[in-house]
Amino acid sequence: NDWNKAYKKSARVVGDVIGKYHPHGDSAVYDTIVRMAQPFSLRYMLVDGQGNFGS
Repeated sequence: NDWNKAYKKSARVVGDVIGKYHPHGDSAVYDTIVRMAQPFSLRYMLVDGQGNFGS
């Protein structure tokens, strides 16, 4: 359960994803993370965006 852990920076998450799974560009990864944090995009929010996230 990760509900009580500290937030991670978007750049760190994007770097991990690019390094492990998607070695092309970072814009698609950023856009996907922002979409997963928007309550109106998906039925359930998959990412808890903090601060100026996605605006």
